[in-house]
Amino acid sequence: MKDLNEILGMANRVQEELTRAQESLDKIEVEGVSGGGVVKVRATAKGRIVGVSIDEGLLAPSEKQILEDLIVAAFNDARKKADEASGTEMAKMTSGLPLPPGFKLPF
Repeated sequence: MKDLNEILGMANRVQEELTRAQESLDKIEVEGVSGGGVVKVRATAKGRIVGVSIDEGLLAPSEKQILEDLIVAAFNDARKKADEASGTEMAKMTSGLPLPPGFKLPF
């Protein structure tokens, strides 16, 4: 069995790694697209939206509902990619840690 100090030291290292991983997620950008690229949403891996791009051809009043639907679809695409990027980054940060199978971080 591991010494208590060793376990506490390991817990501190895990916390430090998680903090670094969380900070790095806001630096990773993903782009969600919809409508064949006419609407694009840029987001960080933490899910913060940093930009929206709309093709000028969609800026007609009669296209309002379509545009709104495409923005929602692009956001959802960006969120999915952000979740994937976040999962990849967290897996890299925790790959060397002795965690039980199926243990998910952050808590």
